[in-house]
Amino acid sequence: MFTGLIATTGTLVSIAPTDGAMRLLISAPLLADRWSVGDSIAVNGVCLTALHAPDPDTFSASLATETVERTTLSHLAPGTLVNLELPTPSGAPLGGHVVQGHVDATGTLVSLVALHPGIEIGDWRMTIEVPASVTPYIVPQGSITVDGISLTVARVEGQRVEIAIIPHTYQSTNLRSLVAGSAVNLEADVLSKYVARRAPSTLTVGYLLANGY
Repeated sequence: MFTGLIATTGTLVSIAPTDGAMRLLISAPLLADRWSVGDSIAVNGVCLTALHAPDPDTFSASLATETVERTTLSHLAPGTLVNLELPTPSGAPLGGHVVQGHVDATGTLVSLVALHPGIEIGDWRMTIEVPASVTPYIVPQGSITVDGISLTVARVEGQRVEIAIIPHTYQSTNLRSLVAGSAVNLEADVLSKYVARRAPSTLTVGYLLANGY
């Protein structure tokens, strides 16, 4: 399990097809000696299994067909900045929210705008176009994971979601490298999914959460 608090960013070194899958090689010097072969590492919000790599500053991971089809990873170019997170140890504080590393779908970055352009380090406002399959699980002030980052939804209007970004998040993640039109991995709050699963079809997740269910 993850919490959506990014430990560091890494760089995609290469991506290549293998028998029945694809293989990523990622440079992550700040994670050196913090993982072993077989450990889980979230890459842009996708839970992957770390495999042997040429040197201790890198790790490799295989992408199954499901991962290729559901996430952005197979479309990334070498040199792309990626968000990295190690699993949260049992009993550790949950600083973000419960993140499984199971991406629901990809969305599209509409805009990422500085709210105070004259300030060198200030807040940002991010707008994302979200697929209809994910919108039922998103509510204002609820949680959403974008490329592995635990974020709080500020506003929902149709299939567009607005999110407030603080300076630390902007500087410490891949958000600073994204441009309008960039595809991002989305994971809805798993609690919303369970509520929707158990709720009568006539009630929405937003209604239930807003009314304390």
